[in-house]
Amino acid sequence: MKIALISGASGLVGKAILHQLFKSEAYDYVLSVGRRKLAIKQQKLVQIEGDMGKLLDWNWEEKVRAQSLGGEYNSLVEALSEKTAEIHALSALGSTMSQAGSKEKFYAIDHDMVISFAQWAKQFGASKFLYVSSGAADENSKFFYMKVKGEVERDLKTFAFDYLGVFKPSLLMGNRNEFRFSESAAQVLMKPLIWLNIFKNIRPIYDYQVAKALVKTALTQKSNSVEVISSGEMQELSK
Repeated sequence: MKIALISGASGLVGKAILHQLFKSEAYDYVLSVGRRKLAIKQQKLVQIEGDMGKLLDWNWEEKVRAQSLGGEYNSLVEALSEKTAEIHALSALGSTMSQAGSKEKFYAIDHDMVISFAQWAKQFGASKFLYVSSGAADENSKFFYMKVKGEVERDLKTFAFDYLGVFKPSLLMGNRNEFRFSESAAQVLMKPLIWLNIFKNIRPIYDYQVAKALVKTALTQKSNSVEVISSGEMQELSK
């Protein structure tokens, strides 16, 4: 059995990742964790929700079984409990300073919750962890956003997954639920780089391209490695 665990499925890239996981015949189940359930129903999707800050304290088995009154998820629970499945964890969890409201809350979401998800996935024996970071992430950056993303990349390495993939997209393109003025303005200015097919690591990248690259990489036989995937490489992988 092959199971995908995902956090951040409500966001721009997260939704695109879900779509790619659904399309793949390789995964038997997709288990999504989040603050609330998405208005999505799909045969292999199982959603559990709660306070993401307390993820490690969740009674995940109870949450899954509550949706499985007929016992249809017994095999999923058994595989997770007994660590008999091949498990890939994918995180597109993240926010913005305006959404979070403060540096402290931003750090709690973009760093602490990602690390908690990694720890949660590790307890099930997840072999691969794939994280959507930022193209300019750097733990030594003077910019708080980039510094936090860089610290997440650093701290994920301590879990020693068989494979850790750090995906560093440039400016993201796609249909967001909320309007971001600065991002929209940047998209207008940068979009010609897509048309001209130049500066592949700087030009904007679409959400579906990032998602395709993540899932394709997850299903590639890789082990004992930490890999950083640039925006240009994601565009090539998504073809």
